[in-house]
Amino acid sequence: MRYFRLEEAERLIPEVEQHLRDALFQKSEYERVDKQIETMLDHVRMAGGARVDSNRHQDLKTERDGIVRKLQSAMTGIEMSGALVKDLDIGLLDFMARYQGRDVCLCWKLGEGTKIDHWHGAEEGFRGRKPIDDDFRANHSGEAGVDEARKPS
Repeated sequence: MRYFRLEEAERLIPEVEQHLRDALFQKSEYERVDKQIETMLDHVRMAGGARVDSNRHQDLKTERDGIVRKLQSAMTGIEMSGALVKDLDIGLLDFMARYQGRDVCLCWKLGEGTKIDHWHGAEEGFRGRKPIDDDFRANHSGEAGVDEARKPS
């Protein structure tokens, strides 16, 4: 698992945001095409087994498969950056960090700009978000164990 300093995570936001927007677009496209396939199959079921336009059905399945590959690629781009997708539907990402001897998340949501203003404990989730203050800025780290090394003996 990769740990980030606030500044490191913020530098990645433009790249990660592009991948996230692409993933959201591909998800929307997948849902659109999948609905068309379901509508076509529902029509067959309702018509007592009427013939399906097999060429159209295959074209839609091929389109959906291509969309899945693009969605996977966008998600891989996010993963490769070290960010963690917490909720794709709302565009919620976390970047792991260390603070007060524990794992915490630098929490960023699509639409919040290029700054990360909140953090939460790794187990707290979005509802546990706290504003990043001067103490957090001064005492968080991007490497596991660094917090402990900074503490006076």
